[in-house]
Amino acid sequence: MRILSGKREVGAFLEKLNARGRGVSPSVLSETEKILSSVRRGGDAALRRYTKKFDGHENLRITPANIKAHARRASARVVSDLRLSAGRIRKFHKHQLERSWSVKEDGARLGQIIRPLRRVGVYVPGGRASYPSTVLMNVIPAQVAGVKEIAVAVPTPGGQVDPNVMAAIEMLGVDEVYSIGGAQAVAALAYGTRTVGRVDKIAGPGNVYVATAKRLVFGQVDIDMIAGPSEVLIIADATARPEFIAADLLSQAEHDPLASSVLLTVSAKLATAVSDELDRQLSRLGRKKIATESIRRFGAAIVIKSIKEAAETANAIAPEHLEIMTREPRKVLPMIHNAGAIFLGHWSPEPIGDYSAGPNHTLPTGGTARWSSPLGVYDFIKRSSLIEFTEKGFSRLAGPVSRLAMAEGLDAHAETIHVRSRK
Repeated sequence: MRILSGKREVGAFLEKLNARGRGVSPSVLSETEKILSSVRRGGDAALRRYTKKFDGHENLRITPANIKAHARRASARVVSDLRLSAGRIRKFHKHQLERSWSVKEDGARLGQIIRPLRRVGVYVPGGRASYPSTVLMNVIPAQVAGVKEIAVAVPTPGGQVDPNVMAAIEMLGVDEVYSIGGAQAVAALAYGTRTVGRVDKIAGPGNVYVATAKRLVFGQVDIDMIAGPSEVLIIADATARPEFIAADLLSQAEHDPLASSVLLTVSAKLATAVSDELDRQLSRLGRKKIATESIRRFGAAIVIKSIKEAAETANAIAPEHLEIMTREPRKVLPMIHNAGAIFLGHWSPEPIGDYSAGPNHTLPTGGTARWSSPLGVYDFIKRSSLIEFTEKGFSRLAGPVSRLAMAEGLDAHAETIHVRSRK
């Protein structure tokens, strides 16, 4: 891992980091648009054609009976661990529930009505790896919000169905599951086909084609976010243990060659020790090639002058995951303004948040934590304003509303007031 300290070299690295994963190649955009258009026009026939092309089969639906059969093949230990995680995730997300409210004033009642979305689609990646945790993190907040219809799309390359994913789906009581993936799955959920009902929102991560498709259908349906490559940023002082830091950096690096793993430390000695430890741990990784490429391209240990400077740099990067391994991590917390999830202390590694802590692991990436939030119950509700006036309350505001409408040149707006005032 490169060790940086000079202002110029640090600046160049951060610029490279900011550009990582930015934009979509014309070929990806063109192919995605073609797939979306084909499914919109051709429906199930197009879905079957693309599923045959990319996954080697033409099955569109996994029936409840098949879900159950595949789930029986899951490891009992994994199922137990998923059940533990599901309970913690549900308990955490219940704290995010919002309720309708209204207030009365002289001659009026004003408020907000909270309703769940009617129907949601969840995309669960399949292919190189399968992620039952994605099922939990996307379905549970929707269920807590009160969404009644949840459709899951999970690609099954070669017709291979992952039993752990099916176990998670069965555990949550979801019985509408489609064995489709890629941009074609996004298109089916967004536009609807004879087999796949149209949804109000699509959530869940995927490859560049899935992300591009979600971007293109936004407006036809809502989406959760455009997820980019994974990232972790660690702020550490001399009290941190190099083996902990190295392991945590590699936990992100093994995701993707575009993943970024960065250490900000006030200790040059720690930076060197972490670099050495990375080399040792890399040799034991099953995904060594991916992690090595990620560290080479987007990994660095940056030696800075103070923890305050580290916090300022972290805020500028706005990382998906931020770990704080200092003597007193809670004293650093007030300095942090931009991060998807913040992990305090030496015993709060990022992967504990990926699976079982409780908060959602679907987080803003690529600097979008400056304005965006983790996936939550609030993503699966909608709000309607409630406005109710009596004649007395109307009369109190008639003059100001009429004058403001006239000031904006909206005569018909003003007339709605005048016609009631002249009665």
